Amino acid sequence: MKRFKSEKDRAKTLFLFGKVVLALFFISSCDKIGGIERLRNSRRILMPIPFITVEGPIGVGKTSLSKAIADANKFQLLKEIVDENPFLNKFYEDIEEWSFQTEMFFLCNRYKQLSDIQKKYIAKNEPVVADYHIFKNLIFAKRTLPAEEYEKYESIYRILTQDMPRPNMVIYLHASLDTLMKRITLRGREFEKMISAEYMNLLSDDYQSFIQHFDETHPEIPVLRFNGDELDFVENESDLNWILKKVDETLQQRSLHV
Repeated sequence: MKRFKSEKDRAKTLFLFGKVVLALFFISSCDKIGGIERLRNSRRILMPIPFITVEGPIGVGKTSLSKAIADANKFQLLKEIVDENPFLNKFYEDIEEWSFQTEMFFLCNRYKQLSDIQKKYIAKNEPVVADYHIFKNLIFAKRTLPAEEYEKYESIYRILTQDMPRPNMVIYLHASLDTLMKRITLRGREFEKMISAEYMNLLSDDYQSFIQHFDETHPEIPVLRFNGDELDFVENESDLNWILKKVDETLQQRSLHV
């Protein structure tokens, strides 16, 4: 059995699995009354104000672009909290051993963040741009979890997200493997040094497939695609302005209130 390095790790784990137990109990209750199917088939209503998410593989520039969009439009910025996950270093050392704990922590953390922005901003008609979409949980979990664990994980995911605020625009950034690996090296996060090129290549393919499916099954939500090999929105102001113009045009076409 793996031992925790600190009481902080232990406390977070107990909190995490408390959430899991409650979710599994709810799954069981819903199954008895046929509730799971109703939850899966429920349709959430899109907000009339902008709620934009920027997505793409690790290192593609999600946070940089999200901040630029937020600054240009005076939107609230929601940034993913990565460093707080106590399982992340262990995950990259041994993906098979630590994948479920890692993904469950991210799910609970993102659930809390989205619940907070619903109360603090969206309910008050304040636009938001986020550097992640919670659907990324399914992308990572499907890549790393065994089929049995993924099925349980997906059930919990559906329950936690069924009444969450749903973004009304998705920006998908993609880039070649060489570009992604260079950017990961440049930003120098310790736990990311263990990410292999093979894992990144598979993850990029997973993102492409998922976004394609998302686009086909959610025609009411525009998906803007930008190539990180062709556009350098961090160093090249004209590239950034072109992206901001595309975002603004989409907001206007969708009659979202800015």
